[in-house]
Amino acid sequence: MNIANYFVRASLGVLLLAASLNVGAATEAKRLPNVVIIFCDDMGYADVGVFGAKGYATPNIDRMAKEGMRFTNFHVPQPVCSASRAGLLTGCYPNRIGIHGALSPAAQHGLNANEVTIAEVLKPLGYRTSMAGKWHLGHHPQFLPVHHGFDEYFGLPYSNDMWPLHPDYVNLPPDAEKRKRAFPDLPLIEGDKVINPKVTGEDQTQLTTWYTERAVRFIEKSRGKPFFLYVAHSMPHVPLYVSDKFKGKSQKGLFGDVIMEIDWSVGEILKAIRVNGLDDNTLVIFTSDNGPWLSYGNHAGSAYPLREGKGTAWEGGVRVPCVMRWPGRIPANRICREPAMTIDLLPTIAKLTGGQLPGHKIDGKDIWSLMAGEPGAKSPQEAYFIYYQNNQLQSVLSGKWKLYLPHTYRSLDGKPGGSDGVPAPYGSKKVEQVELYDLESDVRETNDVASQYPEVVERIMRLVEECRADLGDALTKRTGSGVREAGRIASAQ
Repeated sequence: MNIANYFVRASLGVLLLAASLNVGAATEAKRLPNVVIIFCDDMGYADVGVFGAKGYATPNIDRMAKEGMRFTNFHVPQPVCSASRAGLLTGCYPNRIGIHGALSPAAQHGLNANEVTIAEVLKPLGYRTSMAGKWHLGHHPQFLPVHHGFDEYFGLPYSNDMWPLHPDYVNLPPDAEKRKRAFPDLPLIEGDKVINPKVTGEDQTQLTTWYTERAVRFIEKSRGKPFFLYVAHSMPHVPLYVSDKFKGKSQKGLFGDVIMEIDWSVGEILKAIRVNGLDDNTLVIFTSDNGPWLSYGNHAGSAYPLREGKGTAWEGGVRVPCVMRWPGRIPANRICREPAMTIDLLPTIAKLTGGQLPGHKIDGKDIWSLMAGEPGAKSPQEAYFIYYQNNQLQSVLSGKWKLYLPHTYRSLDGKPGGSDGVPAPYGSKKVEQVELYDLESDVRETNDVASQYPEVVERIMRLVEECRADLGDALTKRTGSGVREAGRIASAQ
């Protein structure tokens, strides 16, 4: 071979190899991340091992925290099912989009088709999208996930203690067994069709397993494309059910067994991500929709050391456990103490993927700097506004400060909860005047310091007035200029 030709060919080979490596690097850089959100129902702040759980272990969630980041100041916008889910999926305060409280089987409304979910942000980018579990944003076919950006859906349309439409449903006491006798039919849905009109107690023991199996199959069949997976567990919402795999395994009775099975589910999902070679390109978020339903006693979880629980604007109702994992992108074994909220996930995911934000107003903000552990990163939100009880503005979180507006809330007032599925009755308590708490030094919210920091109260009250003008406030009979209507079925319009 001519020596000159040899060097020409060698040089050409080097150039081709370099070009190939550059193309590979560019392709790698353009890979869109997979997103998995695992959302529990009524799991309290202290119901996970790394957050202080006792009587059972959660090794998979704990490992996820060790390999990722634990958020100890993470919140939901409202302390109840439907509203919380609306905030997570749309990046909006739920009252902005007409979703309040927990939709019952009698509800004639649901998530409006004009609202944009995380799935709808990702679909135009070529994502496969799937949901397994509890939806609770409208049970009529037009409101179901497959009409809000999800390619597939399998699960219950509302809470597992809610039974089909019946005129006396809302008048029954909150006793799972009485409800079960009065409303024996609970529908299981695939796509937008009922595939089992009568979910039994035996069926419910399999829900966590079924959701997990669906999730794993979706990951396996989607590994060649970017995907978004939303797993919304029905548990540990009462009535509690667990499979034989975990029955009697914990030292905390049925509740502990249920949490152990949820932890198993997290492990199965993480394993599917790993064995399919997707670990380094998948963001996994684990959290809950609100705090524990304390009146159920030994069938409820714990918000320790926080005050109160589900159905209140106190920290025990809205501060939830949260762990995020993304090897190589989210630093391992870190803790974020900055305030954040589920409404911030949609804009953050949009930024990470290049997805387009909705054209209408949303309330969440990008928190990637917190998730990435950037030095000195702070919450992008000046304040978070917490509503409850049909559009009552009850509290405001601003940095380390939590301000409470006068309102009535439910409380056990130190009395024990019920046992074995029978709840204890709540009493009523009142916040008589504005109260202020420093959550950095008083996370239990025991020392009202409003009189000591009038300038903080004044600043937050200015934000309250801006919020009332935008979102309204039933307590002060204000109508907000920025609210949008929920979707309604034709007969209810």
